[in-house]
Amino acid sequence: MSDLVLWKERNGVGHILLNQPELGNVISTPMAHALAGVVQQALVADVGAILISASGKQFCVGGDIREFVQNRDRLPQTIHEILAVLNPAMHTLATLPIPVISAIQGALGGGGIGIGLCADIVLASTTVFLRGGYSAIGLSPDLGSSYYLTRRAGASRAKYLLMSNRPASAQECLRMGIFDELHEPDALASQALQLAEELAAGATDSLAHIKKLCDEAHSHALQAHLEAERYAISDCADTANSLEGVNAFLEKRTPIFVRR
Repeated sequence: MSDLVLWKERNGVGHILLNQPELGNVISTPMAHALAGVVQQALVADVGAILISASGKQFCVGGDIREFVQNRDRLPQTIHEILAVLNPAMHTLATLPIPVISAIQGALGGGGIGIGLCADIVLASTTVFLRGGYSAIGLSPDLGSSYYLTRRAGASRAKYLLMSNRPASAQECLRMGIFDELHEPDALASQALQLAEELAAGATDSLAHIKKLCDEAHSHALQAHLEAERYAISDCADTANSLEGVNAFLEKRTPIFVRR
């Protein structure tokens, strides 16, 4: 297994760590294969949450421009080959039936936007800056960058950020809804880990249904969504975790949930 992306499991949390800090965790062909391999490990792991983070000063600066230059005579094929590996992995990661949290520091650009924002909850350092980068080199977004920016900030802001290629500060991203929380650089890792461990200890049935309902809300008519909610809450109610949660509430204690 490559050391470009690391995987570990601890306290019910699966940790995905981008690990090429000297190059800003660029998305190269080797990085793509490494990340896809780690996502396969996450798919079968007995964990209750996933935490995505990165080594070094930058979370991910985007695609490996040096690789693009080296392969300029077959650039379309190179990009196609990378995305043929990463697109299924990104879909798997985003649709895991457990909470996914990302902790973002430094530069966030290009396909790194998709990797960072595919999480259900996005925590970032106060020093982060986001820049699309695509329009500066005549390319369009990939890895869900336009999808997640549009869902989080709206189509108008997403087009502005991606077309103008102007950087957005952490505070601007927070105001636009791109990030959910900001933390000082030295506190980001501990805050993200604390949240991931709290969610990993939660009622997995409840969290899985919450994730699915929220992700599908925009595509449902109200009546269909009400029915989906009815099914979900009935399914949750028929679990030991629901009984434990109700009993713990009445007994004024912290519930002890089990992973399913």
